[in-house]
Amino acid sequence: MAAHDEVAYTVLAHGWGRGRVPRRHRRRGPDRETGLTPDQGDGRLQRRAPWPAARLAASPRRPRRGWTRKIITDEVELWSLDGQQRLTTIMIYFKALTLKNGQPEKFGGFLLESGKPALAPSKNDTDDFSRIMELQEPARQEAKGKGNHRIVQAFNYFLERIDVNDVDVMTLKRNIQLVCIEVDEGEDEQQIFDTINSRGVRLTTAELLKNYFFSRETVEDYQKCWESVFEVEDDLDYWSQEIVTGRIRRSLIDLFFDSFLQIKAQQKNYGVSTEDKKSFGRVDWLFTSYKEFIEKYYGGEDRKLDLVRELKPYADVFKRTFDPGCVQRAVPRDSSIGRLNVVIFGLKNSTLIPYVLYIAKNVKDPAVRDEMYGAMESYVMRRVVCRSTTKNYNRFFSSLILGNVLDPDVLCDEFASQEDSTTQMPTDEEVKSAFTGETRYINLQTRGILYLIESKERLANSSTVLLGFDGYSLEHLMPKKWRNNWGRLATEEGGCNRDATLLTLGNLAIITQALNASIRDAGWVTKKAGKNGAPGLEGCAAGLTTMDGVLSAAAWDEEKIHERAKRLADMAVRVWPK
Repeated sequence: MAAHDEVAYTVLAHGWGRGRVPRRHRRRGPDRETGLTPDQGDGRLQRRAPWPAARLAASPRRPRRGWTRKIITDEVELWSLDGQQRLTTIMIYFKALTLKNGQPEKFGGFLLESGKPALAPSKNDTDDFSRIMELQEPARQEAKGKGNHRIVQAFNYFLERIDVNDVDVMTLKRNIQLVCIEVDEGEDEQQIFDTINSRGVRLTTAELLKNYFFSRETVEDYQKCWESVFEVEDDLDYWSQEIVTGRIRRSLIDLFFDSFLQIKAQQKNYGVSTEDKKSFGRVDWLFTSYKEFIEKYYGGEDRKLDLVRELKPYADVFKRTFDPGCVQRAVPRDSSIGRLNVVIFGLKNSTLIPYVLYIAKNVKDPAVRDEMYGAMESYVMRRVVCRSTTKNYNRFFSSLILGNVLDPDVLCDEFASQEDSTTQMPTDEEVKSAFTGETRYINLQTRGILYLIESKERLANSSTVLLGFDGYSLEHLMPKKWRNNWGRLATEEGGCNRDATLLTLGNLAIITQALNASIRDAGWVTKKAGKNGAPGLEGCAAGLTTMDGVLSAAAWDEEKIHERAKRLADMAVRVWPK
């Protein structure tokens, strides 16, 4: 590999993750002599065709968009357009392999005549990558300094899992193919890059947008409006955090760009059509949506840097406002973004983010913001209690941006005026009825209801410390398998009624650790006290306000469950006023 691959200014840190390791790198390698691999079905050996490990595209001139790496050979200098993540991973893999099997000289194919590696990573990865490339012994590496250290993670992963008896360096080199595409001087590398990355594993929206916004002529704008915002070393871990939205995982930086576009699309001065607003809400079209918004509503490509300059103030507010790590810390008692963050990230309500960002950016008075956050918590949590749908949340909260709703009283009026079942605010009676009815909530929702009530209703001088949302487990006080240790009822109808009652909120509790299986289904006395050194409810739930009257009960039955459900319902309408 007689080439040098240098990273240009707009590249993010290496995106290593175990889930990105191609399957061929995770299973057993070929036989040292034959190049054959064990078939997973019956252990027979099958011959495998060469493996297309990476697709590379390169240009003889530096790309206008400020792309990735420079490839230098004895005869030509090329700039890499695509494939650098695979190249990085391949080099780390072979470095680990050649060190572990005692053949470091066979890594020479990845070095220039000067002895330097044929790849220079992004500035965020330089120290880690250089340190690993200089290793002469197969020693596990420790992360040093700040950053995500994915280069180090990748090397340690391979070093730990490579079996030198199953993998031969030269056999792998013979079978791995690099498919190279060389772009001529006059071709549009942006179009080629977009085409390549419209297939297979997608880049993040942020990576695509960065290459769309900036060129070598706009380095100063890149440094001021992008690098100083999204690529500051201390902030890399924040923006790269992933959360689950619906059925997919999205990085926080992609959620920011989605929210920013939703806010811009709702502003009346741009005149975005209803059809395009709906289209711009498609997360899988976000990169395309930005280009369409700029072309149709923002004045075209000549003005795209003006849009970029609007990013920084919104990104600063976003970072101060949204915190996925909130689930690890106790939430405050009073209305605040800390509580609303649990609703957003703990209970998976990411559709609230654009409107919350709009409030955070435009409402300057902290007390007014907190009042609005409290109103949103009440609205969403009442609907969670009543098992109301979330399918129209995106449309409804977008309408609040369109209506420039930035006042707590106006916001409450909007909630109160909703008549459709997909957006209406549940009444006190509906909330109380939900507490005594069969729930069928998912565990996450039930934990959220009880946790937010607990954090609001507990006494300031409580004898126990409130944990973060993720510090609690959900427990059925009367177990679902009550027939094993709680005695039989006189009639079958009584058993069916009990089965329904134990699924109500009155029978559900948050506790500080999951109970041992033998205690979970034990009789009431044992379940409270625990046995054989394993704690029961008294050790895992004492001091919780939502457990008042439970641990002192001599017995736990349908009547006690109904009483507790009514107490919790009364707390709920106080915690989440209409």
